[in-house]
Amino acid sequence: MSQELERVHTINLGKVLLSPNNQRAKRAINMVKEYARRHMKTEEIKIEEGVNHQIWKRGIKHPPRKIRVRMTKTDEGFVLVSPYEKEIEEAVQPTKEKKTPAVEEKPEPETKQIVTSEEVKEEPTPKAKESKPKAKASKPKSKDSKKATSKKNKPKKKSK
Repeated sequence: MSQELERVHTINLGKVLLSPNNQRAKRAINMVKEYARRHMKTEEIKIEEGVNHQIWKRGIKHPPRKIRVRMTKTDEGFVLVSPYEKEIEEAVQPTKEKKTPAVEEKPEPETKQIVTSEEVKEEPTPKAKESKPKAKASKPKSKDSKKATSKKNKPKKKSK
């Protein structure tokens, strides 16, 4: 095999949710390996660190439902599973430069000026009404809790 075989696959990891919470990311890694074995027809699978980080990014309990990977069969006979990056394919095909439109700056909100007889007053623009926090109504305590607090506050008598 002088030529490397390369494919891009989207692996569905939905069945990972059937495994226990604390084993889902581990199961997702195993599912990626099983998928690569089945589709690339070889037993030796190596997963790149980037794919591992994608799966473990949200922890062991919440791996992604799907993952897009690039599988490359090397001359040595193993399959390298790496994260799919669209940038690599765009770099191969030269693209025309796109002109970006100039971004217009938004003017800052101005203050209104009210002219009265011989005076100039500046008032800021109206803001959203500030809401005041409501005071919580205290609940009446039960008799048991009153007794418990009253016993704590009383000094203990010293025994002789």
